Amino acid sequence: MANEEMKKFTTVQLLNFCLGFFGLQFAWQMRIILSGPVTEALGASPLIFGLIWLAGPVTGIVVQPIIGALSDVTQTPFGRRIPYLMGGAILAAIGLFLLPRSGDIAALFGESAPVWLGLIIAAIMIWVIDACVNAAQGPYRALIPDNIPKEQHALANSYLSFAIGLGSVIAAGTAPFLKIVFKYDMSINAQFTMAGLAFFLAMLWTCLTIKERKIKSEAEKENIKKEEKSSFIQNVKDFFKISPEVGKICTMQFFSWIGLMSMMIFFTQYAVHTVFGVPDLNLSPGVKDAYANEMVAGQYFSSICFAVFNLICFVVAIPIGKWAEKRGNKFVHIIALSSMALAYILMAFLPNKVSVMSAMALAGIGWASTLALPFAMLSKYIKEGTEGSVMGIFNIFIAAPQVLVCTLLAWYIDKARFTMDNGFINNHWEHAFLVGALMLVLAAITASLVNEKKPE
Repeated sequence: MANEEMKKFTTVQLLNFCLGFFGLQFAWQMRIILSGPVTEALGASPLIFGLIWLAGPVTGIVVQPIIGALSDVTQTPFGRRIPYLMGGAILAAIGLFLLPRSGDIAALFGESAPVWLGLIIAAIMIWVIDACVNAAQGPYRALIPDNIPKEQHALANSYLSFAIGLGSVIAAGTAPFLKIVFKYDMSINAQFTMAGLAFFLAMLWTCLTIKERKIKSEAEKENIKKEEKSSFIQNVKDFFKISPEVGKICTMQFFSWIGLMSMMIFFTQYAVHTVFGVPDLNLSPGVKDAYANEMVAGQYFSSICFAVFNLICFVVAIPIGKWAEKRGNKFVHIIALSSMALAYILMAFLPNKVSVMSAMALAGIGWASTLALPFAMLSKYIKEGTEGSVMGIFNIFIAAPQVLVCTLLAWYIDKARFTMDNGFINNHWEHAFLVGALMLVLAAITASLVNEKKPE
């Protein structure tokens, strides 16, 4: 820093810092879990839902770099990042409230309204939610190099992983908990409203309690003027000129997220069709009722596995950050990526309930690391005043792999069919984990090539 020294954050301050990210992930997890039932009830086919799912990666590629760059040069009485955090939270909360009510909104146009109007409204709400989540995510990550000393970057990012794991577990578990303990059926409308409130209130608390470091020095002010004149393309060019290691970190992140999304997008289908042996019901007409119980059991098993996956992320997130402070981000991240690759191989070749749930727990270690350590590795090369744009551009290497998984890998699995012993047709959903394991191994190899300075 030019004219003031950053003070180390205490544990209480780090917990307070990550609260807004807890709300963000709570909302995001609810959108992932429940947007399918909402759009399916409005008439969405799997293809249409797949196209709607692209909202996340597309807005990540477009929105995060732009908002990140804007947050670097924004000067308001509230700070640089806070206007984008609160703006994203408010608009996302509105979208979360309206999404499950899309059919009711369409009904306001009368009986003459087309039957697909509700689906169009729902799609718009999903795109709004995803865009706003991405608008808030980049500036939030940029608060770490803005306000926290470099030696705590890995730990701070691990606290964000801690918040992501906790938010995911609570978002996924609230409705089942109320059902099991209090016999209360929480409606989809109520769950989305809860998610919107969680996002808004948690982000509001963060914005009220986190004081952004003010830009005071002439050098910093001059740097902002230069950033204001630079284009996005120029920012991208400058991004890769920072250091040769940046390209390696981006490549590592690219492979990592192909691996991650290979599991996240296809795990439920894998649980239903591979673990519980339900055939492709679209290609096996007349047997839907016969497999109704297995379908429900597979979906329930998938929910439990995701809860375990995120719970492990929640538990190990902070220890991973502390271990990385001692041994280095690179070393710890290679171990975590390798553990996730091993978990995928177990799921591909041992598709029984015990091994799959155990593998998902093991994969949670890699998830916690991926949410923290690549950002800590990158933050060492960020020039002051460019944190937002750098984090936004870095997000391209998270979002772009998701597009490939949603399209190419989905197309491959659709073609990878086989005939079961009972004569029905099924797909090789487990191939998603073989592809994912290969990508995670490539990510670990790329990470080993990064020349990271060892901690003193």
